Amino acid sequence: MKLHRLLALTLLLASVFVIGHCQEDDEDMMMVDDDEDYEIDDEMMMDGEAEEEEPAPKETRPPKYFVAPEIEDGAAHLAEPFLNAEALGSKWIVSKAKKDDVDEELAKYDGKWAVEEPEPQALIGDFGLVLKSKAKHHAVSASLDKPFVFEDEPFIVQYEVKYQNGMECGGSYVKLLSDNQGLKLSEFHDKTPYTIMFGPDKCGGDNKLHFIFRHKNPETGEYEEKHAKKPTGTFSQVFTDKKTHLFTLIVEPDNNYEILVDQRSVSSGNLLEDMTPAVNPPAEIDDPDDKKPSDWDDKKKIPDPEAVKPDDWDEDAPAKIPDPDAEKPEDWLDDEPELLDDPDAEKPEDWDDEMDGEWEPPKIKNPKCDDVGCGVWEEPMITNPDYKGKWKAAMIDNPNYKGEWKPRRISNPGFFEDLEPFKMTTIAAVGLELWSMTDQILFDNFLITSSREVADKWAADTWAPKKDEENYSSSGDSVVGSLLGATEERPWLWAIYALVILIPIFLCFRFCFPKGSSDAEHPKKSDATSPDDEDAKEEGEEEEGEEEEGGNEEGEAEAEPEGEEDTSVRQRKKENQSRSRTIFREG
Repeated sequence: MKLHRLLALTLLLASVFVIGHCQEDDEDMMMVDDDEDYEIDDEMMMDGEAEEEEPAPKETRPPKYFVAPEIEDGAAHLAEPFLNAEALGSKWIVSKAKKDDVDEELAKYDGKWAVEEPEPQALIGDFGLVLKSKAKHHAVSASLDKPFVFEDEPFIVQYEVKYQNGMECGGSYVKLLSDNQGLKLSEFHDKTPYTIMFGPDKCGGDNKLHFIFRHKNPETGEYEEKHAKKPTGTFSQVFTDKKTHLFTLIVEPDNNYEILVDQRSVSSGNLLEDMTPAVNPPAEIDDPDDKKPSDWDDKKKIPDPEAVKPDDWDEDAPAKIPDPDAEKPEDWLDDEPELLDDPDAEKPEDWDDEMDGEWEPPKIKNPKCDDVGCGVWEEPMITNPDYKGKWKAAMIDNPNYKGEWKPRRISNPGFFEDLEPFKMTTIAAVGLELWSMTDQILFDNFLITSSREVADKWAADTWAPKKDEENYSSSGDSVVGSLLGATEERPWLWAIYALVILIPIFLCFRFCFPKGSSDAEHPKKSDATSPDDEDAKEEGEEEEGEEEEGGNEEGEAEAEPEGEEDTSVRQRKKENQSRSRTIFREG
């Protein structure tokens, strides 16, 4: 195989490795010469098929069992692995409340909950809290073992979500309910005060990862929601891959926070700098009572008051006029209609003249009008050279311009400065108050603690084994599928894929299948006279002249007959031409 063909094939194979889809080719590649034929022995083929063994089945992996995580007393404010179905109804209370200002049928929290095994089950004996209903309101909550007071230790909340049927539209966030005397878990609803709301939410193509906290105004005592900035890391795969994913929020006493998905940071920031609206209001605001003066001129440009419309300016001249140089074609068909009744159209059988009116066939274009034209002839319209449009005075700088008016700034009467927004309202319970168009959403392994080490160990004991089993089970999935999934978060990858695939393919076709060679490149494939032919002809003529001279010196009597001499010369010419072709090919 030629070098350039090998290069093209090498590039093509490299592209396959780049996109991560490599597979071994079991077929032997054979280089067959164009002038040789190979015969295959049928008996050998049959023997080979008989000796061929079936591929060994994939080695089965022994099942793994869920092991209840161990946690030291007092290390967590809540640690819920859902060891059995008894957790629902005893620890976790389903709400019986109704939403306010909503129709009776929509106000009920009638969505079903269950504690059951995941589908499919990665660890034998593992259970989780499952949202069972579509298009219904769900609410369930559980009290913390001890309230979390925001003082000088970090706040960490961590839990797992598995979208067993994927996610179409709905939320799967948790609400960390504020500690107050009126808190009743059986009456948990959308208006129940919370301190933090955290977790994923999706509807259509809008993927969110909420972190919202309710900040108390130290001056008025009123609460206002503060929303964290949008995560910069990718996490949309959690809604589609049907695997268990771990969501973690860490809020530090120094007001820094971090959000992790599967123990990978996707967002971080500061409560004082990265929340909307800002925790602290501005020290100054625009004076709401300040009004722009009536004589304030904020126009930068004005029409020139001294400009005068020219006398020859015709504002009524049309923009288009008939072409005065146009002439009607001689074969124009004035009496032919442009449209005709369709002769192939038929009145529908169910047409009722009384109800539908008189039936008329649809119109079609008159074929006689295609080449010339039919009907009343009109001159084509052209741009009017005298058209100037509406006259307007030129714009000049406004001598009275005072600039853009802004109200004066005054001290903000509602200003306050809270440098410790971390010190939020104490948390007493955790709740799920959700509406979803997708069912079978599984929640598991809730943890609220102040120790990063405890959270990491909890994840290692609960989520990590589950992740390993799920990844092993899906290891046979196509790598191409994973690459296509990556484009959901990174659409620009399509350009990379296209370049990696198309460029080697182009080079392969370019070198392996070159364009047909021209006669100029391969003279001997053409009947046209080439330089080699001319050289051979001249060489033949020189030899012929030498022979003639030699014949004259020996004597004209011994010269060959004319016919035999011509035959000999032609034979030598052919030999010379053949020799020239051989030299050309070898060159």
